[in-house]
Amino acid sequence: MFSRSPVLNQSDPTEFVFRVFTTVPEFQVLLFLLFLLLYLLILCGNTAIIWVVCTYSSLRTPMYFFLCNLSFLEICYTSVVVPLMLSNIWGARKPIPLAGCGAQMFFFVTLGSTDCFLLAIMSYDRYVAICHPLHYTLIMTQRLCVQMVVCAVGLALLLSLQLTALIFTLPFCGHRREINHFLCDVPPVLRLACADTRVHQAVLYVVGILVLTVPFLLICVSYVFIASAILRIRSAEGRRRAFSTCSSHLTVVLLQYGCCSLVYLRPRSSTSEDEDRHIALVYTFVTPLLNPLIYTLRNKDVKGALRNAVLGKAASEAS
Repeated sequence: MFSRSPVLNQSDPTEFVFRVFTTVPEFQVLLFLLFLLLYLLILCGNTAIIWVVCTYSSLRTPMYFFLCNLSFLEICYTSVVVPLMLSNIWGARKPIPLAGCGAQMFFFVTLGSTDCFLLAIMSYDRYVAICHPLHYTLIMTQRLCVQMVVCAVGLALLLSLQLTALIFTLPFCGHRREINHFLCDVPPVLRLACADTRVHQAVLYVVGILVLTVPFLLICVSYVFIASAILRIRSAEGRRRAFSTCSSHLTVVLLQYGCCSLVYLRPRSSTSEDEDRHIALVYTFVTPLLNPLIYTLRNKDVKGALRNAVLGKAASEAS
């Protein structure tokens, strides 16, 4: 069946190249340094969160377990995209073979989908913590937390594998095709297919609804109950503390789901390839960078642990 694919029957293997951001050498250097700096900040910030959560026993709670997994996802997510992107900013464009493009798309969709599912799981954790505080430790057991993360990864793998396999059975005309993007994302690759892609577009919308719409609706339902519970708290200080534990998560949710929905759930007729590429920069760089910043700057426990780690390191070096 697959041996009849037009892609595999070509005498020359299909390759893709990414469209450059700019051809001006000075701007290429500036963009390279900017994206490299952002990438290093993402790596350092998320690695710091993982290290603090794993080091301090006081942070070994379900909320920080999920935050640790989220930080690990962000590191993997950006590492799938940014190194290849940086290599294509400066100098001659480097082609990526069909198999390499498919591998990048598979891991990008898998990690991005897991990220969205994990944000929904984190909203459920906040719902249980605020609406059922007396039963929190009974409900959010370590086993349940691990099972939810495993289910999120498994579902993301299943959806990503099916979507990627479906897209790369399409024929791509020509030997070398230019992708108007900085990664092998689904919409720009679909535009290069020389065949009817209506079924593939429909599958993409279904996957988008399962990955974006359904988790976002679950998050909204969770926050309706959370808001109702917070408003019933009598003390202003109690309401402030309860809200502060959710505001960080809600900020990341709105940014992540908002940008992804603009790319994957808009009608194709109303989308621009350049707009999609610019929006993709937000969830490739901004969201992974904001995760450690938001959760550390607005979280006393994490700030306290980081402060103790820095002071402890300084004291040990001084002695």
